[in-house]
Amino acid sequence: MKKTLLLLLSLLIAALFLSSCETMQSAADIATVVGQATGTITPTQAESIRKTTKAVARSAEDFTPEQEYYIGRTVGAVVLSKYKAYDNSRANAYVNLLGQTLAQASDLPSTFGGYHFLVLDSDDINAFATPSGLIFVTRGLLRCCKSEDALAAVLAHEVGHVQLRHGMQAIEKARVTEALTTIAAESAKTLGSREVAELTRTFEGAIADITNTLINKGYARSQEYEADQAALTILKRVGYDPGGLTEMLTLMKRNLKPGGADFAKTHPSPDDRIAQISASTAGYAAARPPAPRQARFQKAMERI
Repeated sequence: MKKTLLLLLSLLIAALFLSSCETMQSAADIATVVGQATGTITPTQAESIRKTTKAVARSAEDFTPEQEYYIGRTVGAVVLSKYKAYDNSRANAYVNLLGQTLAQASDLPSTFGGYHFLVLDSDDINAFATPSGLIFVTRGLLRCCKSEDALAAVLAHEVGHVQLRHGMQAIEKARVTEALTTIAAESAKTLGSREVAELTRTFEGAIADITNTLINKGYARSQEYEADQAALTILKRVGYDPGGLTEMLTLMKRNLKPGGADFAKTHPSPDDRIAQISASTAGYAAARPPAPRQARFQKAMERI
């Protein structure tokens, strides 16, 4: 009986990678009905299989744009519980205008609730992008910027995170973690330690992959590099110098404190990113920024 149950649970885990939610649920219903009818599994074991399947199916579900919007709003509320909004209408209007222009040039020009940009009253050097397009930049980061091209690069990078759904991927990873936890808990109820160990060994490669490449706090380094590449594309489309991104990273490198709680803690080394960006922009000749652009930037940044 235990071997049969082990096989059923193994098939359900495999379904996480191979099947749709409907297929997984249908397969579980059929398996539990047949298993109980033939005496292969008990009602308790059947319930464990159903719970496991439900958790696995939930981990594979897609979020709707509306759900993503409300998740983004909730994340934004958490950010605003830690940082005050900066009371400077000129700076906020300028950042919003610039950000909206860049968002329109991205591969995701509109979201369910639209893009919104806000300056935070903090000396930290950082920026945040929530799902669905709520983007924050700190006053400390604005002070690092020496040109509109540099600020545009920061905003384009954050738009890149939204476009690539990096925030939502973090939540989806948590769902997979929940599914694996449920599998382990239900397995422990119905299988002996020997069988649980066998089940773990069977799928330890897949579990290790999920743990090492998907389960993490914040954006992975690879996602930061992806957002950099998205930013370069956006900047070129709008007419900004892609070199603004390396300019900004160089400035941040000078101003960041090792071991600090801001950008330095959550992002790859600026040197690594600069090397990748330089390789991507080799041979690109940027147009000289028009004088009104810098004048506009300097006026907006007065008394920041």
